[in-house]
Amino acid sequence: MKTLDYLSLDPKSVNKTVDGLQQLLASLQVYYTNLRGFHWNVKGAEFFVAHAKLEEFYDDTAAKADEVAERILMLGGVPAHNFSDYLKASAIKETKLVSDYNEILKLILDYLKALIALERKVLKTASEGDDEGTVALMSDFISAQEKTVWMLTATLS
Repeated sequence: MKTLDYLSLDPKSVNKTVDGLQQLLASLQVYYTNLRGFHWNVKGAEFFVAHAKLEEFYDDTAAKADEVAERILMLGGVPAHNFSDYLKASAIKETKLVSDYNEILKLILDYLKALIALERKVLKTASEGDDEGTVALMSDFISAQEKTVWMLTATLS
C-alpha cells in the first residue's frame, strides 16, 4: 500500500514536485545550521534580543524542514537525510563565523529570498499537478516568510 495510490495525483507531476521539495529540504537544513551558528556566536548590544530571535528562527525552520520531509514521504519519496547531500542540493551555502547582528540579518534576508524562490517553484509545479496539499504548504511558508522579510527590512532601515 502506498499513500500516493489514494491521492489521485499524476506520478510524473509528483516526481517533479518531490524533486523541488528535496532541494527545498536541503536548503532549509543548511539555513537551519547557519541560524544555529548565528545564535551561538552573535555579539553586541543587541545580544539578548538577537539570541532569542535567532532561536525562534531556527525552531521555525526545523519545523518547516520536518513538514517538507513528511510531504516528500506522503508523495512516495524518501527525504534526503545526509548533510553531504544537502550541501550539494542547497540553494543556500554554509556561512562562516558571523557575529554582527546587522550582518546576520542581511544574510537571513538573502536566505529567505532564496527559500521563497524555491517555494514558488514548488508551488507552481504542485499547482500544475493539482497537488493542493503541497500548494497549501508552500503558500503558508511564503506568507510567513514574506512577513519576516518585511520585519527584517524594517529593522535594518
